[in-house]
Amino acid sequence: MSDAFTEFEHQGWQRVANKYDSVWASSTRQFIPPLLDAADVTANMSILDVGCGPGYVSAAAAERGANPIGLDFSEEMITIAKKKFPRIEFRQGDAQSLPFPDASFDRVVANFALLHLANPTRACAEATRVLTPGGRFAFTTWAKISENPFVKLVDDAIRAHANLDVDLPPGPPHYLFESEEEFRKALERAGFDGASITFKLHRIEWNVPTARFVFDAELNAGVRTAGLLARQTPEVLRKIQAAIEKAVQPCAKGNGFAIPKSAYIVAASKNIHV
Repeated sequence: MSDAFTEFEHQGWQRVANKYDSVWASSTRQFIPPLLDAADVTANMSILDVGCGPGYVSAAAAERGANPIGLDFSEEMITIAKKKFPRIEFRQGDAQSLPFPDASFDRVVANFALLHLANPTRACAEATRVLTPGGRFAFTTWAKISENPFVKLVDDAIRAHANLDVDLPPGPPHYLFESEEEFRKALERAGFDGASITFKLHRIEWNVPTARFVFDAELNAGVRTAGLLARQTPEVLRKIQAAIEKAVQPCAKGNGFAIPKSAYIVAASKNIHV
């Protein structure tokens, strides 16, 4: 882990791993069934769950009768996953240099993992390498701002009030690609069959108990946005918090708030002739 962005992400997830479950999992877990459907995960398949976090994707694959292995660069996340799902194999490792031989898995899946990597393109190439010919790779990644109300309300507050000129290690774009066509080209370059690619926008509602929950989540349980917020003055943070809370108000539902979130679910099969 020599590059600055990887080190920043690794340290961040080590720090907040124990908060992931109570903060983010209620949103990211909603994308798991359609992710596994896009990968066409069925019984007896060997599955690699890249960026497995607390292990929910692996557990869902196991419920379908598949044989998953979960991999994450955060030792803290792996410890949590092993405690939650002791019958599943989890190991620490790098998605950009997978510790597995060629053609080891029938399926590779990644739920919101690629944007935490310094080189998502390399991770896609590694997914191709470890798949059997015809094997399928599926991943989720957050939709662009114009299609993603949650991201827009956070981004609007930050752009209106934050000092964006702070010392953070440069990483990949916050949104992997802007269009279906760009995803297609990238996956074809990585060795996937262009005709096999599926691309779907999936929407959920993230239920949170208070309007402040969103700001606290970004500040205390995130990594990339948290890094930006940590470099703001207390006065600026108060303005960002107030702007986010105001933007969340129209999402009021019952005793809390239901905030729309959107992600792309992308899948492709490895070329058979490789």
